[in-house]
Amino acid sequence: MSDKDIDFSDLPEVTPEMFAKGVVQRGIKLRPAKAQLTLRLDRDVLEWFKHQGRGYQTKMNALLRAYMEESQAHDTRTKTSVRPAQSVRAKT
Repeated sequence: MSDKDIDFSDLPEVTPEMFAKGVVQRGIKLRPAKAQLTLRLDRDVLEWFKHQGRGYQTKMNALLRAYMEESQAHDTRTKTSVRPAQSVRAKT
């Protein structure tokens, strides 16, 4: 299908006024691109997510992202509160 084959008759014409009312959003956090993979899960875990209905993979991703972000925040907090180990030399 080419552009000339698309029927735009049911769409309103975009006017300069419409652009003037547009909202510019700055600082939108972009998510990394998705990657397809094969993952082995316990059958009952997968069935539970599937029973949540449509979008179960998105929910799984959101839970994994929340876990990752909390883990990263914890790592950052831990690194600032724990002093690095000092090497100890034995006296001879």
